[in-house]
Parts: sequence; C-alpha cells; structure tokens
Amino acid sequence: MSLYEALANTTVTICTDLPFRVNSLGLWKRSERWTVNATTPLVNFSFPLQNYTMPILEFEMTLMFVLTELTHLFLKIFGLPALAAQLVAGILLGDAGLSRIVKSSSHHDMNPIFPFANQEILNIMSLFGYIFFSFLIGVKLNLGLIPKSGKKALYTGALSLSVPIVAGVGTIILLHSKWFLNGQEIVQLAFLTAMHSLTPSPVVVCLLTDLKILNSELGRLALSSALVSDLCTIAITSVAAMATAVQQNMLKGIRDIVVMVAYALFVWLVFRPFMFWIAKRTPQGKPIKDSYVVLIMLAFLGSALLSNWCELSFVTGPLMLGFAVPDGPPVGATLVNKFDFMVNRVFMPVFATTSMMRVTISLPKAHKRTVLAATIVTSVVYCSKFVASLVIPLCCKMHMRDAIALALILCSKGVVELGAYTFASDTWIIFSEVFDYMMLTVVLYVLIVPPLIRLLYDPKRKYVGYQKRNLMHWKPNSELRILACINRADNTPAIINFLDASCPTRDSPIAVYVLHLVKLVGRAAPVLISHNLQKRTLSNNSLSENVIISFSNFQRDNEGAVFAQVFTAITIPDYMYDDICTLAIDKATSLIILPFHRKWSRVNGSIESENQNTRTLNCRMLETAPCSVGILVNRGHVKYTNSSASPNEAYRVALIFLGGSDDREALTLAKRVAKDAYISLTVIRLVDASGDEDGNDKWEWVQDNEMLKEMKYNGAGYVSYVEQIVEDGIKTTRKIRSLMDENEYDMFIVGRRFNVSSPQTLGLDQWSEFPELGVIGDMLSSTDSRCKSSVLVIQQQQQR
Repeated sequence: MSLYEALANTTVTICTDLPFRVNSLGLWKRSERWTVNATTPLVNFSFPLQNYTMPILEFEMTLMFVLTELTHLFLKIFGLPALAAQLVAGILLGDAGLSRIVKSSSHHDMNPIFPFANQEILNIMSLFGYIFFSFLIGVKLNLGLIPKSGKKALYTGALSLSVPIVAGVGTIILLHSKWFLNGQEIVQLAFLTAMHSLTPSPVVVCLLTDLKILNSELGRLALSSALVSDLCTIAITSVAAMATAVQQNMLKGIRDIVVMVAYALFVWLVFRPFMFWIAKRTPQGKPIKDSYVVLIMLAFLGSALLSNWCELSFVTGPLMLGFAVPDGPPVGATLVNKFDFMVNRVFMPVFATTSMMRVTISLPKAHKRTVLAATIVTSVVYCSKFVASLVIPLCCKMHMRDAIALALILCSKGVVELGAYTFASDTWIIFSEVFDYMMLTVVLYVLIVPPLIRLLYDPKRKYVGYQKRNLMHWKPNSELRILACINRADNTPAIINFLDASCPTRDSPIAVYVLHLVKLVGRAAPVLISHNLQKRTLSNNSLSENVIISFSNFQRDNEGAVFAQVFTAITIPDYMYDDICTLAIDKATSLIILPFHRKWSRVNGSIESENQNTRTLNCRMLETAPCSVGILVNRGHVKYTNSSASPNEAYRVALIFLGGSDDREALTLAKRVAKDAYISLTVIRLVDASGDEDGNDKWEWVQDNEMLKEMKYNGAGYVSYVEQIVEDGIKTTRKIRSLMDENEYDMFIVGRRFNVSSPQTLGLDQWSEFPELGVIGDMLSSTDSRCKSSVLVIQQQQQR
C-alpha cells in the first residue's frame, strides 16, 4: 500500500522535529523522537540514525546502488540493460520485498529504513535527476536530422503515432458505450492511450545504445522515426495543454501561452545564437569556459521553474533549452562530459528505483473495472502501434526479422514512461491500481524486448562475404578500391605513402575512400559526413580539415590516377566497425587499411602512446570485414616513394612469404607495388627444411608455387626472389631479426596467417604480443629492435 493510500484510509500521526536534523549524534545513540500512531495505541520504534536526514539518505542510496549492481551482474548474463536491474531492485526494496519484511517485523505500516521525511528528499533528488536527464537528452539530440530522415522514417514515425491514437480512442468509445465509463475513467484511459502511442526518442536512444546498434542501419531508421514521432507529439501535446488551460481559466491560460511563446522565441532567437557565439570563441579541441557552463546551468534551472509556473510538464522547458544547445564539441561535449556521469549513474538509478518502490504487487482490490479497461485499451494500442510500425518497412521490402525488430524498438518503454506515470500518480490523474499495472508493464517491456531484438537482428549479418572482394580477384588494369581509416591526423602521411607505393596510374587507377573516425561526444546520434557534399558547418568542418587538405593534394598530384573521397564518422568507439563495414560494402572496396594502435616517436623510435580503442576496433574488423584487411604499422619514420624520391634512391619493400591465403593476398599487393619504377621489391620465401609437402595442404602448396612462378622466373628490374630454408621457429625468428637489424627495407608486407600452423612458425604464436598482426607481423613490430621499417599485415577476406 502506497503512502497516500495510507493517508486516505487511516489516520497517521507523524511527530518529528522541524527543521529536520541533518547530522547524526552517533551510530550507537538510539533515538525515540520518531513516533507513529495509526488508530492504535502509540507505538514507539527506532532505527539507528533514522532521525537524521543525511545518514539515512546515505544508507538508502548505498542500499539502492549495491542491490542494483548485484542485480545487474545477474541480469546482464541474459543481455538485459542496467535499467532492468534498477527496476527489479526497486521491486525488491518496495512493497514486494524489503519494505514488506521490515513492516512485518516491526508491526508498522511505515518503513523505518525509508521514513516519510527521507522519502520526500529522495523524490526531490530523483525528480531533479530526471529533469537534468531530459535537458541532456535535448543537448545530445539534433533536430536537424528530422528533415534528412527520408520518407521511410517520416512515414513510419507518423504512422506509428497516429494509428494507435485512433485505435485507442475508438476502443475508449466502444467501452464507454458498453460500460458507461465516468469522466475520471475516460481521462485515465485517454492518458494511457497517449502514453502508449508515443515513441520517446530518449527511450529509443537508451535501448539502441544498450543493444550496441545505435549506428546500424536499423538503429538510424529507428532513431529518425522516433524523432519524427517526438516532434508530432510535442506539437499535439502543446496545443492540447494550451487549449485545456484556456478552457479552465481564460486569462491565466492566455497568460501562460504568451509566456511559453515568448520563452520559445527567446530560446531560438537569443539563447541559441549565444551558444554559437560561445563555440566560436572556444579554441579548437578545448572545452568551453566554466563561466559559460554556469550561465547555461542557470538557464536550465530557470526553464524548469518557468515550466512549473505555467503548469506544463516539468521537462518541457529544459528539453526545449537542450534542443537549442549545439550538439557535439565544444558546447554540447563539455556539458555531457561534466554532467552525464552524475546524471546517468547517480540520479537516474535513484529515479528508476524509487519509482518502482511505489508499486504494490497484488491483485487490485478497488477500481477493478478501470484496471480491466486500462488493460484492454493498452493492449489494443500496443498491437495497433506494432502493426503500424511494420507497414512502411515491409512496403519498402525490408526483411521481416528486421521489420519486427524495428517495431519492437518503436514500441519499447523506459524512463520517460516511468516519469509520466509517477507524475500522473502524484497528481491523482490515475488511480493507484492503474499506476501499479502500468509500471509493471514497463518492467515487462524492459525485460522482454531487448532479448527479442538481439534474437531477431544481427547487424553483422549484412557483412557476410557472399561476393569475393579481395585483391586476388581484382581484375588487373581496373580501378582498385581501397578504404583507408584514420584515427588521428598523424596517420595521414603513412597512409598516403602506402597509397603512393601502390602504383596508381591512369591505366590502373586507385579509388581511395578515406574515413576519419571521431569519437562521439555530446551527441546521441552518430553522424556520417561526406565531405564532397557536406556544407561547411561550425562543429564538423574543423574535425577533418587537415585530412581533407592532405588527400585533396594527393589527388591533385596524381590527377587521373587517384580518386579520393573523404568521410567523417562521428560515433562511439565500440560501433566504429559498423560504419567502416557499411562504407566498404557501399563502395565495393577490395581492401581496408587500418592504422596500428601504437604511435612511435620520430626522434628515437620509442612508443609515445597506445590507444586500446583502436586495437579493439582492429580486432573486430578482422572478424567482421566484408573484404580484405590490412593493418599498417608506422614506426615513426616515413620515407616517401615516387612522389619525392630520386630515381637513384628506390623505396625498398620486402615481402616475407610462408604460404597460405593471407600470404598470397599480400603477394598480389606486392606485385602491384613492383610495377612502380621507383620501388625495389624483394620476395623472401621461408621454406621448411624438411620439404615435407604431405604435412601441409597440397592444394595450398600448389597455389603458393603457382603464385610465385612469376617472381621466380620472370623477375626483372627491381624485383628479386630469395628462398631461405629454416628448420623451425627459432631459425625463423633469427632470420626475421637479421632482416630488422640490417634495417635495409623501408616497408615489410606480410600475411597475417592467424591460426595457420606450419613448421616454420611452430610455437611462436605463444609468444605473440599482438595476435591481430600474426606471428611474423608481431615480430616485425616488436619494440626490441630499433628497426624503423613500416609493416603492412594483410588478411584476405574471410568467406563465411
């Protein structure tokens, strides 16, 4: 039974000191100042520290966080998000769990662990967190994406909102004709219809982030549809709220309308230009000043106060203000960096947990007809919304599994519904029994929908290599398409040098698609920018300016032989692989070049930095790439090829060949490199001393020899072929070490040969520091040597 029910049905007398004591007198000094009399003789009870607001608040929050984390440890095994753990923890701490146990043991209707005074403090804290969460969501979202959403997202968002509203209203009319519903019941059913028809973008963003499909094709469509639905919802609810206010009190309603219109004009005509002015005054790569942050926070608090004064939803003002803040760096990124952790890891868990603690899990004892009507209406609305969300995707020939996953995403529930139902319960818009039912439906959605979406939708499915996109199947004298990825601007010289070494000519040109990968900060939605089409904007142009200039110059210097197109992908590091794979599929590339995660100093060859996110990305790309992949290790020394070298100073490249598909792929690239008159190529084949061909795959051996024939017998100019017999892994290591110590070559090209066993490398894989480079590539990239040669590790497309 909730607190306001107890107040309505029984006489409860609470005696305490005002103002409340904040600090404790000590853990062992028990207090009897808190007394409850509920239509029975006065009963005194005490809980250590219960009369002091700060200690009991700390104890309550500690209890919430510990239980939430323990629950999350269990639920994440099933792929459930953190919100599910917070809701379950609220149930366990509420009427169905700890609260009932404590009340039974103390023979009281009040819970001494969550006393009345501290309930108010927790409610204020959680409500403030929810308002702050709404503001930050507004900061992260970019309304400019709505016009770019496309017809599919536009129609899906509009249809998923309008159809359930019509179905819900029709159901309410039908029930009213059968059961003669009273006015209060009709208001509650209309409220539930509206809430179940919505597609709140904050809920969709959180769900897509938890599922790690935010920047997938399905994720982008779902977010765009949700933004369209949100925009329609804001327009409808604003008009409805203003009409209701005018109907109740015309003068007050007109005043509130004028105030909100003036506030909206102020936000978009004064506050938003002020945000752009701040961004222009902030140096590139730096956060905005703290004084500006303070001003924004004052505006945020004032917007919440204004919404409350105009009797609108308490999140309306902060959400509008958040939309006016430019997403991304520097303004949006600074606000998110400063406040996102506190809001999402402290305030919102308290909000979700305390909201669920209000729920009473039992069969309704009163208002049974209202609860039954609510069940019927919400079921009809949900089913109609689900079907409406399927129509447009299926008409656009989307796969059925993907369409169902999209419908589930658009029908999902989360923190927005928790806030709405809690606010409706506090303001007596809905009965407590209806509140309990609606909150349990949110729990049901959160527990069931994410696993279903994981089961239906696998973003890696589209990367499966049904077509052979590798260098071996590339037609000679045709355009070679390469996707070059850049994590930092200093990756550019090494990649341009490699592309220059790949011998682009008018007869055999190269199309290079450059993808500059930028970490997503201060945004909710990932962004993929094509700089050939992109208009110059405040926050996007400067991110890739140096990269654009470098590749524009490279294309100009090789006019007719090189076509370069630069993209910028602003996304979360965990999802960068999706943008790379999608672009590789769209552009039908044969090779993806990835920079190694280590950065070497140009001065002494020492390691300057390591980026584990880049390493994780490289490993994931080796598993999922739709074409061949190359990892380029730049040791800090870039010697340019034909672009600046003299004819007497050749660029020396060595290919180390042991055998296998990856080595043959590397050999194909080396053959193209050898066509350049300024490049000297040496093919070094390490042959097993036993000469046992039966120990290996004979077909692999035949293919290796066939590929090497041209190098053996037709080598000319700057191409040389060397065979070196090695008995075991130790001899192979010595040979590699000697090549590195001689420092004779500017670049090594090797195959990855991951999980390929051969006598030449027997036992060496156990000592590899970086398995993504393979055994030979790992040795060539070792820090034990002062070798300055670059290393390119090639893996052929994995056919699945």
